[in-house]
Amino acid sequence: MSFGLSSLPYELTALAPHMSAETLEIHHGRHHKSYVDTLNKLVEGKPEAGQDLETLIVSSEGAIFNNAAQIWNHDFFWKCMKPRGGGRPDGRLAEMMTEAFGSFDRFASEFSEAAVGQFGSGWAWLVLNKGKLAIRKTADADLPLRYDEQALLTIDVWEHAYYIDHRNLRPRYVKTFLGNLVNWDFALENLNRASQADRASRTDRWPQAAGSQLIA
Repeated sequence: MSFGLSSLPYELTALAPHMSAETLEIHHGRHHKSYVDTLNKLVEGKPEAGQDLETLIVSSEGAIFNNAAQIWNHDFFWKCMKPRGGGRPDGRLAEMMTEAFGSFDRFASEFSEAAVGQFGSGWAWLVLNKGKLAIRKTADADLPLRYDEQALLTIDVWEHAYYIDHRNLRPRYVKTFLGNLVNWDFALENLNRASQADRASRTDRWPQAAGSQLIA
């Protein structure tokens, strides 16, 4: 079995002007594709070649983990955006945000702080933990799947995700993501699925060093 590059859920131009076709072409067609190609080379002829992506992520370390996790992260990230996205969620997701953070504005502030404050490359996440929403940030390829938590939403804060459109202004990129790109429908779908199988959180498994850590 070989791993394949998933298609984007929209055209290259669909997120413009908030995310350019050039950014998507390079990010998806080069960076994401490179993780797929590298993983296939790493597992060729090995027992890992017969494993599905999530099994590989939770059972591997080093280069295999890094490339497998980055494939998963990017497959997920593309769906976290949509044309004419952004704004505020409603319904159950909005209610749970108010319960967990006090208000949507407070969630947006804490999520932005996690994304902007992630040192170097990484991700910021909205997750479900014991039936409650929480924010995480992870370094490099790390992801909530390793810690038995359900990812609902993520933003990629590797520099290649935003440098073409925003140069080194990560805060502007994060603001654009929340205001114009985020796909709350996808987050709600993940919440509904996760609520059916939410496992007990193992927050003691989250690294305490800078990078991958519990935020709220």
